[in-house]
This record gives sequence, C-alpha cells and structure tokens, in this order.
Amino acid sequence: MTSEVVIKADKLTKRFGDFIATNEITFEVYAGEIFGFLGANGAGKTTVMKMLCGLLKPSSGKATIAGYDIYKQTESIKKNIGYMSQKFSLYEDLTVIENIKFFGGIYGLTDKQLKEKSDELIETLRLKSEAKKLVASLPLGWKQKLAFSVAILHEPKIVFLDEPTGGVDPITRRQFWDLIYSAADRGITIFVTTHYMDEAEYCNRISIMVDGEIKALDTPTNLKQQYSATSLDEVFYELARGAKRKSD
Repeated sequence: MTSEVVIKADKLTKRFGDFIATNEITFEVYAGEIFGFLGANGAGKTTVMKMLCGLLKPSSGKATIAGYDIYKQTESIKKNIGYMSQKFSLYEDLTVIENIKFFGGIYGLTDKQLKEKSDELIETLRLKSEAKKLVASLPLGWKQKLAFSVAILHEPKIVFLDEPTGGVDPITRRQFWDLIYSAADRGITIFVTTHYMDEAEYCNRISIMVDGEIKALDTPTNLKQQYSATSLDEVFYELARGAKRKSD
C-alpha cells in the first residue's frame, strides 16, 4: 500500500426523487489498499459502487477513480478497473478458456498477452483439466476464484468486488482472500463489500455506512478500540441498530 490516492470521493450524493440514497459521502482509498465497504441492506453501498464505476451519475459532489473524473471520463475509468459481482461474473454456457479469452478481448489484451495470461491463470488456479469444461460444471468456489482472476486479467489499478464470497464455504473464502492479498501485493487496489465481519478483519481499513452516510472509517483494530468492542460484529451492530432503511 502506498500514499497514492486512487479513489477520491468528495460529498458524493445521489438522489432518486425525494429519496437521498447517499448523502455527501467523502473518503479516500490508497493504491494497493484493501478497503472494506460495509453496511446493512439499504445503507447505500451498491449505489456508491455504481457511481464509482461510472455506471450511475451522481446528483452532486465529486469523485475521481485512478485520476479520472466520474462525470467526464467514464470510459477511461472502465479501462482502469475490474469488477466482480456475486450475481454475475462469468458466462456459464462458455468453457473456462472461452470465458478467459472473451473477457481478455473486452479488456483489450493482445493475442500474445491473452495467451500468456490464459496459461498463467489456468496454471495458478490448477484448472488445466477443467479448461475446456463449461463454467456451469464448476463448483461455486472455483467459479468465484476464476471470476476474480478474470476481473484482474488486465492488471487494473482498482478492482471492485461486490459481495464476492457469498454462498461459499469458509475454507474457500479463505483461499479467495489469498488471491486478494496477492493482487494487493502487486499494487492493485481492492474495494470490497461484504456481509462477513471476519472478512472485514482482513481489510487494511473499513468504512461502515448507515442510511446513506459513512458513520465510521478506520482500521479494524482502531474501530474496535474506539467502540470498546471485542469484534467488528459488535462495532457494526452498535452503528447499524438505529438504521431506518430496509433494502438497497
């Protein structure tokens, strides 16, 4: 992790009619940092992530992603980020290798780069015998690890992970986080939402949103000290118990 700021949000606000989904969100994320973005359903996490990825235009406020303005330079942002969602990441009716080549093509890799990256990825994930099998046939844990690896195939500056380990067992989740650590060590910034408080402990810093506002932002250790808590679960419940919203 370095002191270089790769995500900068300044009073980022999104309104839908009279409803304020996010209210003057302000924070910074550093290069190579694993930044946890937490909040109960309805807190506004997904709205913030969509704005940062250039998929949703803010109502007011400012933000830059990898130095690019989210209002004027959305195409440049998309070239410098990766994205993985629990709901959609891979095409299940394509084989493992076809998925890798498809996304590599979208990210603009040359044929030579794609060949090298494909070979490296299949070797790293030990998927050689599964390379020509449909993704639908893979266990969920392997799908998640493949989806993450595909999301960073082009070595983006930032990868956004939206509930990436939902539904997988604890051992597979730990293996998935080993991949995250490896990416962060290479300088890729990780912006991750999760419902698992044990995963939040793995982050360099975390923010906790409640009703469209960031109520806390610090390292896991500092937050536990600040709230005299023995776990992040206790911190989260202390902050979220007064939440008024029920769904994103």
